[in-house]
Amino acid sequence: MLRTPSLIVLSAVVSALSAWVTALPAQAQDTLNIYSARHYQTDEALYSDFTQQTGIKINRLDGKEDELLERIKNEGASSPADMLITVDAARLEIADKAGVFQPLKSALIDARVPAALRTPNWAAFSTRARVIVYAKATVNPEWVQTYEDLADPRLKNQVCVRSGAHPYNLSLGAAMLAHHGEAKTEQWVRGLVANFARAPKGGDTDQLRAVAAGECGVAISNSYYLARLMRSTKPEDVQVMQALGVVWPNQKTWGAHINVSGAGILKHAPNPAAAVKFLEYLASDSAQTYFADGNNEWPVVKTAAVKNPALEALGPFKADALPIGQLAGNAALAQRVYDRAGWR
Repeated sequence: MLRTPSLIVLSAVVSALSAWVTALPAQAQDTLNIYSARHYQTDEALYSDFTQQTGIKINRLDGKEDELLERIKNEGASSPADMLITVDAARLEIADKAGVFQPLKSALIDARVPAALRTPNWAAFSTRARVIVYAKATVNPEWVQTYEDLADPRLKNQVCVRSGAHPYNLSLGAAMLAHHGEAKTEQWVRGLVANFARAPKGGDTDQLRAVAAGECGVAISNSYYLARLMRSTKPEDVQVMQALGVVWPNQKTWGAHINVSGAGILKHAPNPAAAVKFLEYLASDSAQTYFADGNNEWPVVKTAAVKNPALEALGPFKADALPIGQLAGNAALAQRVYDRAGWR
């Protein structure tokens, strides 16, 4: 049957409209907007690899945790952000309590990320440990086998550490609260403060260098800062490492304190399916291996291979099995305890 010109035109218009409508969902998922407080150059490879695998373009806004969270709250339902990525369980919990996350629903995440390293609304994708570092020339490692040992009076004027207000230390305090309760934790903090070699300042790498320089005898550091120095070929970094010894704390009790990098999908995410895909990608063996090899962190997925010489040199250790959600929930109390005890 022959068609009239008007029917042919109408048919073409309907076909075009149908194709456009069909394409809308796919187009909406071709983009993922991330607000990130995780600032590591090595992560660029993860973003580009995800885009190469899925075709989903990533737009990323980097910033400080507090600023990004405030922006998300101010933007409300009109926020373009799909996901918030940050380091430290306490920061993720603050965001969660602010009501910015939606429930995280992924059978793959549930299967691959241990239950202790996720909550109903966010999940960890890498871990790091809080280790004790000491000056080999002046400090007996038997003196610093536990976090509790750092409050021993024999370490008077020996301890270097960064601010108590920093989330890395707040999370350590949160773990102490979970294991010892408020009264004993405050007693520990008071003893620690009494042993400070100087007022808290700088980052973890500054503490490591201070120990090597003889400014103090003991420091607390996240493991990946230490691994970074271990892998460095710069003469000054090699010299620092020659002066330092490392202790995995609390191996005969509750284990070394660990913390995480993690992410949650935002409540008003325009592209939630793309966000789920990205979190599932971060739980893949290839991405997990990259966290270890590229940024000196431990994978959360046990099947991921680790080929990092520094992590291998640090050796196996017993990690605290405290659920990360419980740890995060104690951070605010840890801050109050620190304030009372003078760790600022």
